[in-house]
Amino acid sequence: MAISPEMITQAAIASFAQSDNPRLKQIMQSLVKHLHAFAQETHLTEAEWMAGIQFLTATGHKCDDVRQEFILLSDTLGLSMLLVAMHDGAQSGATEATVLGPFHTPDAPAMASGSDLSNSAPGEPLYVTGRVLSADGKALAHARIDVWQADAEGLYDVQRSELGGNRRARGVVESDAEGNFSFWSVLPEAYPVPTDGPVGQMLVANGRHPWRPAHIHFLIEAQGYQPLVTHIFREGDRYLDTDVVFGVRPSLVGKFVAHKKGNAPDGRVMTEDYWSMDYAFKLQPI
Repeated sequence: MAISPEMITQAAIASFAQSDNPRLKQIMQSLVKHLHAFAQETHLTEAEWMAGIQFLTATGHKCDDVRQEFILLSDTLGLSMLLVAMHDGAQSGATEATVLGPFHTPDAPAMASGSDLSNSAPGEPLYVTGRVLSADGKALAHARIDVWQADAEGLYDVQRSELGGNRRARGVVESDAEGNFSFWSVLPEAYPVPTDGPVGQMLVANGRHPWRPAHIHFLIEAQGYQPLVTHIFREGDRYLDTDVVFGVRPSLVGKFVAHKKGNAPDGRVMTEDYWSMDYAFKLQPI
């Protein structure tokens, strides 16, 4: 008797039946079911599947300590944002989450609130003020605010080998007793995700642009509250509606205000024009 595709699928699903981890069993059986259905729906050839294996292999080879090509793949396929949307569960009044992205590092320097995080990154000066609050408006003191962004040339510090691992446009500050924090950085600009690897080649081959709208990343943590991973996007950016990683939420579009040189709100004397942005972040309890 000839073996049918359906028989192969059922045999592969059944091979996980004895797993003593119910959740792993569910995930693996569903993965087999949908992967086999994908192959049948597209009439996938062996040569095409080999090309897929080579693509995934190249994606792995492009990963290192500061670049995660698989996260970029997940982001550009919309899977990262889908998981955020599925599990965010933001309470009414809480700030919406979005993707972490591939450029977060665990070694951002701790700095006093009000510090200049830019460390000579190219770009127009930007003064950011914010508050960390509970969803019902209570100030959250001693919240940890981890910040990172690309510079005016569209590059993160980890993409610049000439920095030798030094960090810029990146840092961690803490909120005060009233939940307030501030820092100086540079005005974010739109930038393309890396196109020198397999994910970039995938985008080009499918006629997709690689651009992300200008934004600043935030990872905010406070005791007793769920960590918040989010961005604040620059109002008016041309890519807000076509973000390559599908990460924009209207509530996360901030107002970046232009100022002439002179005294900044924190007393700093600015010899050049600068920008400011203010945003209140609201966390939900655990």
